[in-house]
Amino acid sequence: MKFEVTIIAMKTNLTPFSALTPDIIFNALDSIGLSGDGRLLALNSYENRVYQVGLTDSSYKVTKFYRPERWSTAAILEEHDFVQELFDAELPVVPALPFGDKQTLIHSDGFRFSVFPRQGGRVPELEGRDKLEWMGRFIGRIHAIGALKKFKERPTLDIVSFGDDPRAYLLANNFLPTDLLEPYRTVTEHALEGVRRCFERAGKVNNLRLHGDCYPGNILWTDEGPHFVDFDDSRMGPAIQDLWMLLSGDRAEMTVQLGHLLNGYRTFYDFDTRELHLIEALRTLRLIHYSAWIARRWDDPAFPMAFPWFDTPRYWQDRIIELREQIALMNEGPLELG
Repeated sequence: MKFEVTIIAMKTNLTPFSALTPDIIFNALDSIGLSGDGRLLALNSYENRVYQVGLTDSSYKVTKFYRPERWSTAAILEEHDFVQELFDAELPVVPALPFGDKQTLIHSDGFRFSVFPRQGGRVPELEGRDKLEWMGRFIGRIHAIGALKKFKERPTLDIVSFGDDPRAYLLANNFLPTDLLEPYRTVTEHALEGVRRCFERAGKVNNLRLHGDCYPGNILWTDEGPHFVDFDDSRMGPAIQDLWMLLSGDRAEMTVQLGHLLNGYRTFYDFDTRELHLIEALRTLRLIHYSAWIARRWDDPAFPMAFPWFDTPRYWQDRIIELREQIALMNEGPLELG
């Protein structure tokens, strides 16, 4: 069944999804033999566009249309291969479905897209020993496989790409109020000095293939346990990157939570305790990178709608305070495990 395209818009780098109409979406699915019935539900995603689509056989699939120019085709396929590798090892992940000549990434009308099984679940509240140890075992299994080889096309999480470059972009592109520009310049300079000291204290740590964005919003929990549905930010990096975002609360609470996570994690993979020096450094890098991520996408209409507070003085005042707190935290010793 061929859907007639009723709206054609010029796709530009500034508005990369302006041409992605329902007609384009259903035509793309039709091109690989999936006949849509008109049901289309946009799911929570800003970097890409992700939809639950209804098919004429009454089933559902999830389709992801990738943001143009973010990842190369080779980098996307490398992510698909990694997730399939995990799935083949019986880990609860959701790989892209193959079509045609076993292709998991399809080109249609200037877009690249993939199709996934619909996988239900709820965002977990990671409280208590049992859930944290379960998550630790899950991530340990991912890392045991992730350490077997390296990404060739995907980058490594480092200070330049997550700290220096995002900072430079924000300072150069007039996102900050004039009176807060110098305070932000100063606090980010000192924060990145603190990040470098943390990395120096940690020494040379092992980089492996990671999930990369392992926070509760990227985890779905069912009666069978947790699973990840999105490896879009997968890259090389230290193991602690997939653990620290699951911690919350004060230092004492995080120490207990990390202990539970590592009890499960070490069942499948060893953990280098020198990486504890990196927790607050990685949190600092994420804070700077996150602001620049929104800034770089600000011409995408979805971003001002989703983050209306971004271009307000209050937002930048809060970021300056936040980074000052991070500077103090990085000057403290790392979490100490019992």
